[in-house]
Amino acid sequence: MTEDESISRADRRRRTENAILAAARRQFGELGYERTSIRAVAAEAGIDPALVMQLFGTKERLFSLAAASGVDLESLTGAAAADLAEAAAAHLFTDFEDPERRGGASALLRSCLTHPAAGAVLRDQVMGPTQAAVAATIGGNDSELRAAVLNACTLGVTIARYLLQDPVLAGADRADIERILQPALRTIVDSEQR
Repeated sequence: MTEDESISRADRRRRTENAILAAARRQFGELGYERTSIRAVAAEAGIDPALVMQLFGTKERLFSLAAASGVDLESLTGAAAADLAEAAAAHLFTDFEDPERRGGASALLRSCLTHPAAGAVLRDQVMGPTQAAVAATIGGNDSELRAAVLNACTLGVTIARYLLQDPVLAGADRADIERILQPALRTIVDSEQR
């Protein structure tokens, strides 16, 4: 096999995986966790359901990867401690301010809140590792608790603004929310030094 053939095979696999993840994100977003099926995701991606299972294993793993693939976790997990509050506040808006991704992101979050398996997958496989990385960046006493509180604050604002559409939060400018939220997040991150 030549190098071109192996690259081509790798590219085909990556394209197939991306097509599956895009179909899964859309379907989990529109239909929710329970009503999305491997067979329907495969049909939308134009492949055999057995290939979805071969590449992703389970519906739970597909959901986990679909949920994570649409989110820029690197901007949060790669931030230095001094930049963590700003990165966390900016991360809150990543998917929800993009008109093309907002509907899917809202529905994925809604699925996690209404379906126990989807919630467990997002909590354990997406949020858990991200929160652990943030805790390592924070360091010191209570770093895991501070990372969890930081996550809860941004998640709470996300739910109130985008799912519940609290009139004050939904109507506020992003800059105003960040101006008010960042000092609170900075206090959580820096509380070890206080």
